[in-house]
Amino acid sequence: MSRPHLTAGFLPLLDSVLLVLAHELGFAEDEGFSLSLTRETSWANIRDRTALGHFDIALVLAPMPIAANLGLTPIATPMITPVMTGLGNNAITVSADLWTSMAEAGAPGDLVAGPAGKALAQVAKTSDRKLRFGVVHQTSSHNYELRYWLAASGIMPDRDVEIVVLPPPLLPEALGAGSLDGYCVGEPWNSVGVVRHGARIATTKSSIWQWSPDKAIGMRTDWAERNPEIVASVIRATYRAAQWCQDRDNRLEAASIMAAPAYLNQPTEIVARALTGQIDGGVQSIDIPDFFVPFDGAANFPWKSHALWYYSQMVRWGEIAASPRHAALAAATFRPDLYRAALAPIKATVPADDYHVEGDRKVRHLVPALDGSLELGPNQFFDGALFDPATLDAYIAGQRDQS
Repeated sequence: MSRPHLTAGFLPLLDSVLLVLAHELGFAEDEGFSLSLTRETSWANIRDRTALGHFDIALVLAPMPIAANLGLTPIATPMITPVMTGLGNNAITVSADLWTSMAEAGAPGDLVAGPAGKALAQVAKTSDRKLRFGVVHQTSSHNYELRYWLAASGIMPDRDVEIVVLPPPLLPEALGAGSLDGYCVGEPWNSVGVVRHGARIATTKSSIWQWSPDKAIGMRTDWAERNPEIVASVIRATYRAAQWCQDRDNRLEAASIMAAPAYLNQPTEIVARALTGQIDGGVQSIDIPDFFVPFDGAANFPWKSHALWYYSQMVRWGEIAASPRHAALAAATFRPDLYRAALAPIKATVPADDYHVEGDRKVRHLVPALDGSLELGPNQFFDGALFDPATLDAYIAGQRDQS
């Protein structure tokens, strides 16, 4: 019997590393399927081609399947998210000119979100024009974390600045051409901006919200229902690739693989920055060990509480009305039940719960697992906020007051 052959879409981002490693290092073959990887040019293409069935699976923005299920996409094909592809890996980068103004307003250049946001607020308040920022997609972690950082720093995103959408690889070039003042994107496109366009990294996702989700493997619900064994194999291949990538001894090899023309087509030295946590922000180089977390801390587990946090941001910024039905649709998009079932044969340690509070832990901590306990990372928001999925309506109401 021939092996199933899956078509998979991805964008040239370091976040695609688990999909690429599953293909290049044989984790997919070991799980009984082969992969054909197709590099796309924009998240809109990934969204539409996955919905139309051109791809069996795809690297997706974590909020994207939620948006599809809430009817926020042009082709609202029901989708699921059975496995995540790591935590962190985004940053907010600004032009050299904007950074000069931020530094004069007190930004220290240490990539910490609070001081950088405070300095940006002073610049935005006195600027004779609206600053323009780029994000990669409307329903993206990047849009929501940029808006979160701005709002918590005293900048109202829909009033004080302009936010536009561009594909990730075009953001550094747009900034270099003077069309943008800053952008939020995954690696390596922040480092590319620093190296090629003199940009400065202002802060990182890991400082805005520690150990937070970003990308996932998404697929159509009807395809997943027809192919449950293949879905389980995809989860296990992704899990094994993440486990391999978490080992720091493997990070430079991963960087070398990702640097190839078929994937990122960038120098290995630039690709390695996020994988090693050695981030050159253009002002100084800073060691951020948890800049990208591919496996530790249940990084691949699709927490329903994470789905609800994304939903809360869609409500906050006027994309969808708050309702119990919408919240239920968002939570149902992430499928921890499939994740647990897929990993049961290999006796992996997986969380026992589907939901957990965010913002309440400064350090690593234990949570219940099916066979004992599991260590998660710190989860604080830079403004000290708390997200408890059990009080979702109150959280949404509180954030509306800040929007």
